Amino acid sequence: MNGLKIIVLAKQVPDTRNVGKDAMKADGTVNRGALPAIFNPEDLNALEIALRIKDRYPGTTVTVLSMGPGRAAEIIREALYRGADNGVLLTDRKFAGSDTLATSYALSMAIRKMSPYHLIVAGRQAIDGDTAQVGPQVAEKLGLPQVTYAEEVLSVDEQSITIKRRLERGVEVVKAPLPTVITVHSSAPDCRPRNAKYLMKFKHARTITELQDSSEDYIELYKDRPYLDIKEWSVADVEADSDWLGLSGSPTKVKKIENVVFTAKESKILNDSNDDISGLMKELINNHTLG
Repeated sequence: MNGLKIIVLAKQVPDTRNVGKDAMKADGTVNRGALPAIFNPEDLNALEIALRIKDRYPGTTVTVLSMGPGRAAEIIREALYRGADNGVLLTDRKFAGSDTLATSYALSMAIRKMSPYHLIVAGRQAIDGDTAQVGPQVAEKLGLPQVTYAEEVLSVDEQSITIKRRLERGVEVVKAPLPTVITVHSSAPDCRPRNAKYLMKFKHARTITELQDSSEDYIELYKDRPYLDIKEWSVADVEADSDWLGLSGSPTKVKKIENVVFTAKESKILNDSNDDISGLMKELINNHTLG
């Protein structure tokens, strides 16, 4: 079969392992500038799924689509270093504060602009929200079939894709027509590491904003190597309605972020004797930890 055109939805997220007192703004949105930014873990699983399809079917291209501030271009470069072909960054102040509904609308408008395509792949959920809503909402807005909890793509032909899903009590194999949207479970294979050849090829890849802010002149380099251009699209570029974006288009409101830390107040050292084990069981029963 001919190569596929795959779009991978990826998000740069705050590292929720480091949530502190400054993690939230007064308007109820996450203060992303106060937290380290990382590539959303399950989006890396999704990227690996796409790259494995590319390995299997020559001529396949993988485009990474991300929405966020200018610094989100970092994860597009990270995807290029691992084998993606190009990337698009949706960035505009009007996108700020978007919940899953507004985000899926913006992404769907960008995907329409990128048509035609065969497959849209995304992580099941982002660690900064854990909603698992964006992928399915994108599918609904585009009128496409969707397969969730994907763990492995078994085969692809001209008309359909066969996918193994990871469910709570087992696995399921399903077949869906193309084009389709799949969201990838964390049980899917981990993403491959950076490739040295791709790292050298894309190390100067930049968005237009990054180039304007840079003190180095790469104009001639970009004329000779157009693949270094990370496209940057605004609300106007994707012809989106501003009323459906940002805080005005987001019915979801974050009221509070709390960091819970568990600490051990006391501990006991036990050996494997029957007396120690019996004593521990009695203590746990007496304080109603058990029973």
